[in-house]
Amino acid sequence: MGSEIFWFLPTGGDSRYLGRSDVARPVTNGYLRQIATTAEHLGYDGLLIPTGSGNLDPFLTAATLANVTHKIKLLLALRTSAEGHPTVFARKIATLDEALGGRVILNVVPGAWQEELAAEGVFLSHDERYELADEFVTLWKRLTQGETVTYQGKYFRLEKGRSLFPTVTQPHPALFFGGSSPAAHEFAGKHIDAYLSWGEPLDQVAEKFRDVEAKAKAHGRSIRFGVRFQVIVRETEEEAVAAAESLISHLDDKLIAQAQAHLRASDSVGQARISQLHQGDRSKLWIGPNLWAGIGLVRGGAGTALVGNPQQIVERLREYEALGADTFVLSGYPHLEESVRFAELVFPLLGKKGFTVSGNVTTGGAFDVPIVQTNKQAATLQAA
Repeated sequence: MGSEIFWFLPTGGDSRYLGRSDVARPVTNGYLRQIATTAEHLGYDGLLIPTGSGNLDPFLTAATLANVTHKIKLLLALRTSAEGHPTVFARKIATLDEALGGRVILNVVPGAWQEELAAEGVFLSHDERYELADEFVTLWKRLTQGETVTYQGKYFRLEKGRSLFPTVTQPHPALFFGGSSPAAHEFAGKHIDAYLSWGEPLDQVAEKFRDVEAKAKAHGRSIRFGVRFQVIVRETEEEAVAAAESLISHLDDKLIAQAQAHLRASDSVGQARISQLHQGDRSKLWIGPNLWAGIGLVRGGAGTALVGNPQQIVERLREYEALGADTFVLSGYPHLEESVRFAELVFPLLGKKGFTVSGNVTTGGAFDVPIVQTNKQAATLQAA
């Protein structure tokens, strides 16, 4: 199995239990650096840094990791409707990509919840956000490749726009993206290097991959694929299932109902698909072999988890790999400890090794990392 494995940086908060703010971990740069450096030494290929009003800024967060990481790729969420002008953004990314030695990847996010966008001054419909994203990405690519651009569109206007600083990665950092609507698939086919699906059952993911691939071919392009999962892995399946049940053990019916009402207010087709898998019903959380939707009871976005022993997890990953996936973006609660568990239990089965410095592997066997103490500060667990 030669797929890349990415981990997740919880810039909106972390916890051992969903729905319990009294044991949540504060969002501090020190804790985020600890997760990032641990992920790098364990051998993860990349790290997703999300965006949203409940998250720290992904680009500034990435900048703080420039001097403490050396190899791991940083997949930065780019909300095109709230990031300003493509000319300014081109300069920002060129600066960050140079500081990180060409390790920047962008995860394009055209939208979010309407009330969140409205609070940031964005009042666009679902398909209008994709129109804006199309203009934004088109202009950014041209600017990054050294063009002088004069342009008048629906959302942007440039007169002799230029970016004097090329990115280290040429012709530009890779673009990742996930979306399930017709507008999303068309956008992916036109612009995206790697399309990510949330962790839906195999037949549903296969259908999306086929449609996006057809859209890319219509634009004369090829495209890669990946899947975004939560993971809960233990030495035995029984232990993994118990850990999953423990994660949601403090959720009551009122909290679930409130969360589901909030999720239904989103105009995201992908979110609707994830919510439909369980319908807010605790009795419908197992939606496939080792595929559990419990996190989606209260969390938007990546609400499904692979749950099982190491051999089962590898079997499930290989099934998605057979559909064409070559990248898996993973996360788990708490993110520091689960990153270690997954690497220790699953990486040996995948042939992955820890980060090597001067020829010496820095990880092997049990990886001894200091674990931050929990406190009573609430954390907002945001979608990604």
